[in-house]
Amino acid sequence: MESISVFEIIKVGIGPSSSHTMGPWNAASNFLQRVQDRQPISEVKEVYVEFFGSLAKTGVGHGTDIAGMLGLSGEDFKLIDTSRIDEKIAQIKNSGQLNLAGRHVIPFIYGEHLILNKQKSLEFHPNGMIFRAVFNDGQEFEQDYYSVGGGFIATKEESSYEKHCVRTLYPCHHGRDVIANIQKLGLTKISDLIYLNEESWRSREETDAEALYIWQQIKECIYKGVNKEGILPGGLNVSRRAAGLNRKLLGEKIYRNIDEWFQLVVETEETFTNINKWVSCFALAVNEENASFGRIITAPTNGASGVIPAVLMYAQAFTEFTSNDDIIRFLLVAGEIGTLFKKNATISAAMGGCQAEVGVSSAMAAAGLTEIMGGTPGQVLMAAEIAMEHHLGMTCDPIAGLVQIPCIERNSMGAIKAITAANIAIESDPAKARVTLDEVIQSMWETAQSMSDRFKETSEGGLAIAVNVAEC
Repeated sequence: MESISVFEIIKVGIGPSSSHTMGPWNAASNFLQRVQDRQPISEVKEVYVEFFGSLAKTGVGHGTDIAGMLGLSGEDFKLIDTSRIDEKIAQIKNSGQLNLAGRHVIPFIYGEHLILNKQKSLEFHPNGMIFRAVFNDGQEFEQDYYSVGGGFIATKEESSYEKHCVRTLYPCHHGRDVIANIQKLGLTKISDLIYLNEESWRSREETDAEALYIWQQIKECIYKGVNKEGILPGGLNVSRRAAGLNRKLLGEKIYRNIDEWFQLVVETEETFTNINKWVSCFALAVNEENASFGRIITAPTNGASGVIPAVLMYAQAFTEFTSNDDIIRFLLVAGEIGTLFKKNATISAAMGGCQAEVGVSSAMAAAGLTEIMGGTPGQVLMAAEIAMEHHLGMTCDPIAGLVQIPCIERNSMGAIKAITAANIAIESDPAKARVTLDEVIQSMWETAQSMSDRFKETSEGGLAIAVNVAEC
């Protein structure tokens, strides 16, 4: 088994879904590359894309169709001006044309060249799709793809994350490997071990820079979210709440930029209620940005993108662990915990329900927080275990297929659970724990396999059908 960099688990993304937006977008981009390996883009006559299973059933709500069209247009979700997405999609639909790879205009009729097949699922994975190119000489090229969580894609033959996998000096595929390597090397912190393994991809200086870049993106996302009012797109008429909560917590205080705003947050009276509300505000801000095609940090997925930012911002605003070193070590440990779930279970709600998204993110955040609070390696893993233990069995049943209800609030709850798990672990003796992180990961995977497909991001069960909402 190869190792995965923490920055493949925590990375820049775009809302509203890593599996349903980023995955199809990456698949479309990969398909363009494969097409060009066969014939020039100018020789393509038509392109077809069909989405199956969970991708089709909740595709419109998650922007799967939008991702497919923009990916085929050669757009990069890390760079695109998110305020122009609606304009670009309207141009494709109204003109009946798509500028393939940004340089070759072809006919493209929505509903004919792009199909959401809700009646069929591909066998390999619930998030399946097939792209097909027809060339001027009559030849065709077809490729299947599967969005397997966190923006990663796979075909039947290969997985995208394998391109980024290497064999590290001290492989950590399970929690027990982490402890064994720490003891072998005589280390006291999990983050020191991760630093050593990340050198397989980049220098320590580059690792620090990437982590601090991620932190800057987190701050900017939260700041955007606490300063936007209005209704989220999609038809559910869900109001943004982070801005209102931010305003109530700050009162009449005025700020002109992110630094002034953060200083006011730090100066807030540190009552339990205020801190609790701020944690919720941070998480809501991120996930409201995610729900409106904003740029966010995928950690490990978009549906759970508010948990780690909320907990890290909590640590920066309301604890003594505020140095750049603390930020870096938090993210390194959080990312490493995410790799354990990725390799031994799943981070895809279509495979495992929301326990695979908010549950994993909560475990990651709990571990990161425990690390910078001075927890032992055993306490760090214990915190992750506690957080996941209390998310086991959580279903993914978004109303109308939108990453809004119950997804946005779940991130607030996941963040609070992460902080609680860290506080419990830091006061506990891991040697007396009856459940290990490896055991809870195994239990989570067994639960995922036993869970009905109705509760795996299909919007066919739970809240999705209990609430009477017209299809959006």
